[in-house]
Amino acid sequence: MSMAYEEYMRQLVQPMRDELVRAGFRELRTSEEVEQFMENAEGTTFVVVNSVCGCAAGLARPAATQAVLRSEKKPDHLVTVFAGQDREATAKMREYFVGYAPSSPSMALLKGKEVVHFIPREEIEFQSMETVMENIMNAFAKYCE
Repeated sequence: MSMAYEEYMRQLVQPMRDELVRAGFRELRTSEEVEQFMENAEGTTFVVVNSVCGCAAGLARPAATQAVLRSEKKPDHLVTVFAGQDREATAKMREYFVGYAPSSPSMALLKGKEVVHFIPREEIEFQSMETVMENIMNAFAKYCE
């Protein structure tokens, strides 16, 4: 790919990255960062697999950020990987989603390294933001301290 294309994509997706980072999510951009985080993660971790698609922009990211803001019970850690942009990091994170097909966007709540709740794209697109947010908040209520 050309350098101009790579730079264009970096600029295009930066606001999509920033939306989650501003809400307290830590970006994991390399497979090494994912592995290091996951090897040391204790408690609950909410993972958002970010994407450039419309359902990520209009549903997944707003639902995730609002659920974190509004929930009484919250996960211990908030992390994100960006599908299609940070490919190795995304592939490494998906290795921890045992039994779940790759999906972008998607969200997972883990206890330690075990997925206890997974929201694939099919449960995001064509839903209301409130429905997706409620799904996340119900998982937080059930699994977070």
